Amino acid sequence: MSLFKARDWWSATLGEGEEFDQGCLCVGDVDNSGTGHDKVVVGSYMGMLRIFSPHASKTSEGGPADAQLLEVQLQNAIIQVELGKFVSCSELLHLAVLHPRKLSVYSVSGTAGNVEHGDQYQLKLVYEHNLQRTACNMTYGTFGGVTGHHSLCIQSMDGMLMFFEQDSYSFGRFLPGFLLPGPLTYNPRTDSFLTVSSARELESYKYETLAVATEAESRQDPNLPLKTGGKRLTPDWVFVLGEQALDLCVPSFSHASSHIFILGERNIYCLRDNGQIHFMKKLEFNPSCFLPYASVTDGTTNLLLGNHTNMLLVYQDVTLKWASQLSFIPVAVRVANFLDVKGVVVSLSSDGHLLCSYMGTDPSFFSTPKVDAREADYEQVEAEMKKLQKFIREATRTQGRRLLENFICPLPVSCLHLTSSFFSFQVKVKASSVVKSSKLSIGVQPPLAVTQEQFVLEAMGVGSSKVVVFSAFLNGHYPPADLTGDITVSYSSPTELNPKGVPKVLQSRFNLPLSLVCVACPPPKATKFKITVDTNQPPVDLSSIFREDKDGNSLAFQLLSGARVTVLASKTSQRYRIQSDSFEDMWLVVKELVHRFDQHFSKVGIKDFKKSFSGPLPLEEYFLSVDNHFQLRISAQKYQDLLSERAVQFRAIQRRLLTRFKDKTPAPLQNLDTLMDATYSQVMALAEAAEENRALLEEAFVRLRSATHLLVLLLSLWQGLTPDQTSILEATLLPLLQDTPQLGWEESCDAAVSHLLRTCLSQNPKDQATSLAQTGGSVLGLPSDTARLKKHITLLCERIGKGGRLTLASEANVQVPAQVQNLAVPGSPI
Repeated sequence: MSLFKARDWWSATLGEGEEFDQGCLCVGDVDNSGTGHDKVVVGSYMGMLRIFSPHASKTSEGGPADAQLLEVQLQNAIIQVELGKFVSCSELLHLAVLHPRKLSVYSVSGTAGNVEHGDQYQLKLVYEHNLQRTACNMTYGTFGGVTGHHSLCIQSMDGMLMFFEQDSYSFGRFLPGFLLPGPLTYNPRTDSFLTVSSARELESYKYETLAVATEAESRQDPNLPLKTGGKRLTPDWVFVLGEQALDLCVPSFSHASSHIFILGERNIYCLRDNGQIHFMKKLEFNPSCFLPYASVTDGTTNLLLGNHTNMLLVYQDVTLKWASQLSFIPVAVRVANFLDVKGVVVSLSSDGHLLCSYMGTDPSFFSTPKVDAREADYEQVEAEMKKLQKFIREATRTQGRRLLENFICPLPVSCLHLTSSFFSFQVKVKASSVVKSSKLSIGVQPPLAVTQEQFVLEAMGVGSSKVVVFSAFLNGHYPPADLTGDITVSYSSPTELNPKGVPKVLQSRFNLPLSLVCVACPPPKATKFKITVDTNQPPVDLSSIFREDKDGNSLAFQLLSGARVTVLASKTSQRYRIQSDSFEDMWLVVKELVHRFDQHFSKVGIKDFKKSFSGPLPLEEYFLSVDNHFQLRISAQKYQDLLSERAVQFRAIQRRLLTRFKDKTPAPLQNLDTLMDATYSQVMALAEAAEENRALLEEAFVRLRSATHLLVLLLSLWQGLTPDQTSILEATLLPLLQDTPQLGWEESCDAAVSHLLRTCLSQNPKDQATSLAQTGGSVLGLPSDTARLKKHITLLCERIGKGGRLTLASEANVQVPAQVQNLAVPGSPI
């Protein structure tokens, strides 16, 4: 932000609801008065053409109306206005107005008035051209070296350059490889046209090359081969910008100047006429417009640059010389000479704010007061800083919690059963402040799904609320790894400094009922996998914990995927057994059992309730899930390789067939069509098999997550891990929420487990220090087998069973040996 503001000399507001762009402004002696004083010509997208002669008002009366010479409503939108010698046999300046489908050239004349109303100005049409294509922009100059008058070149939206010499159409040419139009300008020194293509390259085309190229009328499609005489159009030189250009300019204020200026989205480029770069300036802001103008220093060029922070900057080549503040974002800027002052900066905004200003500043009479030169008490300052930081943290935490409680509150409707696996919920959104443009998103773990994932909420005032209803259901034939869901609300809350609103995000988590994925059933007689949980309290009647239980000592759940899980309570001991034919499917039931035990004993007032697992850990059962997931990843990689091979083969057969079909003397196909049909069938079969394998891989990963959650829970019960240690263990064994082709669970888990084995679970302190000195490592990739991963997980469980402590702070407490310190210091001798 600049300390100085642009000094307003004259300003006007043009209409209401009109739009303007960089081509809607030009300055010059449009009425050919001969005084050397410029007028300002402004055209709008609404078709309004205005001409001003700004001057400093000596009285309080008058204003923009006194300076307005002409205002005409044209029938079409005005894209660009230019001043030049566009009429043959005339040295006077005329006004060229570009419409989407028309080019009009006008003469502006003034008649001296004999009464107090002043002079009268008229706009007279000299000639016009109806365009066959929609215009984008135009440029003018002495094309072909002709002196005495100017020709016009219009670029259409489909990439055609149309050339007009006064009142006659010359020719049209298509630009090669065209996709979208870019800025266009003419370089009179080299008689060439400059434009920026969609490939973000600056291209230069000589007028002579354009004149002898293929006629555009004979080739409607520029990508078709040549059918008539003429040369293929190619650029004289190309310069790669790497970004889209906003504007081009070739200054002509000095005969010695031979530079081309390009305004990019993040840089300013200055090139020589042959396409070699002279300098480049990287910008720290988003520019909106620019204008090179003459400098008082030889060999340099001044630049006026406007940006989206309402700033007008003055550069001398790459050096910032001045910065001033505007009241709007300029989209066009010009330099003009008026009656009272020369070198006035004329700027125009997109909403019609026209400003004539000059650089300057008012003297400041403010003097900085003297301050005491006493030394600062750093201990007091530090104590005050800690106090303020604590106050800020508490205020932020309290405010966030209050907003979260008031803003999001999921309330399940009392078990509205639509099917056996369908539950409806309602979410009450209550605003504690003014809220704009809020959006509510709901996320659940696969294979769970909701009827609607996103809701767009209307603006809400203080205290108002909205109710959203959605349903959750099981969208698969296997159980999820987690029955929790997340509700996220993104909204904008307006403040005094930002009336549009500050974006904020709030989150809340809700739990889905276990009955969403299972129903009560009779217990089976025999099962394959068994887990026993011990407690320090007398056995509890299961009917008091699970309402589905009728027996009291046994309860079975029938998962919707088909497996059964049984919970048995011992009559004589303090043990509970969970058993099933599927190891992974026991996870949700075990989790729910432990959770309801905690709730039950907390309600009855027992604070010393403990639960444990006596082992052994079911690692063999767990490794079955690991192997299943790994084999599906291997299959996915094989399908990908086979698909690539068959696709290459299919494209090669297509090329051969295309070559034979194009041949003037057709040759036998030699069963290439049969081979292509067979290859196509193989590609489709492989694609279907790959898609089926992908679905199986998603299911295997969800089952692997369930098995891992169960293993982490059994480890925590086995060794009595704290919540922090359990979180570290869970983050180690579940580093990913989903598999990707680039990074999978096996390599990520192996890296995390290996890190714990080398640090906090290492038996040798030197190994810990050495691991801290190691930097980098090999890139993670799909391993050849799971033997190494199984070995590391087994070793992890053994060291935790021997009393290893999971902590991330232990790495900082390790005393690093001197020889290892030397290894860690860059440049130390080896």
